Amino acid sequence: MESRNGGAVREAGPVWSHTCALDELFLPYAVPEEAVGRLNDDPDWLRTWTTVWKAGKTKVIAPVRDLADAPTSLSVLVRRFSWRQGQRHRAGLEFLVSTGRQHGFESLAERRLLLALDFAGGVVEVLSQPFRLRFARQDGADSHTPDFLAMTPGAAWLLDVRPAGRIEKEDEVRFAAAARAAAAVGWRYAVVTGWHRQVMTGLDTLSARRRPMMDQLGLQDRLLEVLGRQPRQFGDLVGQTEVPAVARAHAVHLLWHRRLAVDLLQPFGDTTWIYPVGGC
Repeated sequence: MESRNGGAVREAGPVWSHTCALDELFLPYAVPEEAVGRLNDDPDWLRTWTTVWKAGKTKVIAPVRDLADAPTSLSVLVRRFSWRQGQRHRAGLEFLVSTGRQHGFESLAERRLLLALDFAGGVVEVLSQPFRLRFARQDGADSHTPDFLAMTPGAAWLLDVRPAGRIEKEDEVRFAAAARAAAAVGWRYAVVTGWHRQVMTGLDTLSARRRPMMDQLGLQDRLLEVLGRQPRQFGDLVGQTEVPAVARAHAVHLLWHRRLAVDLLQPFGDTTWIYPVGGC
């Protein structure tokens, strides 16, 4: 398999739903060295490159060297989303169970990333359009607003979303600048161009039951008991319960919350093999 930027992408497998991390799910983009070379090589760039945040109605400007100390808890969108008749992209709000609130997206591709973050990122905070990076190129000044900043207990992801076929030369330079700024403060950076096969279809299916569910019939414990230590096909697993139709919803809920396991690279249906957590 090849990515659209010409680099080889190894088809990972299996990708276990109960242990996977974000970078096991998406297709990354390798920023060309040519783009990196177009950045200004000023040794004092950590001070001269700046970030612009918005805390309420106030702009907060800080050098890149202080990026890790930015006011993330007070931050709001540095660039507002737009809704207008005839626009080609679809903006909206996506609810994340991990943060307990809605987050803005500017396209369906960005919405898919939010869904993946909710499932695999272990996030405690997600900021859309978090800041504007002002940086220097060899031929002058430029700026870039990353799409998301996702905070986890021990690390952070700075993320851009762009289908590989729509990445232009100027985009590559801006991505190179974002990658350099993120690395300077120990953040991870990626340009998400797409997803491994079946991953997003599977996550979309599981997300239907990600919210809290009442289990008055005790079906979740029953499903775990039936599965035991041996894998079963999904249809067989739910069929062994007293109310298979209701058990389906609870099995999907257990999969989303990583109490059951499935290979996300396989199509999801009645013949899909479901595994006990720790038994994969």
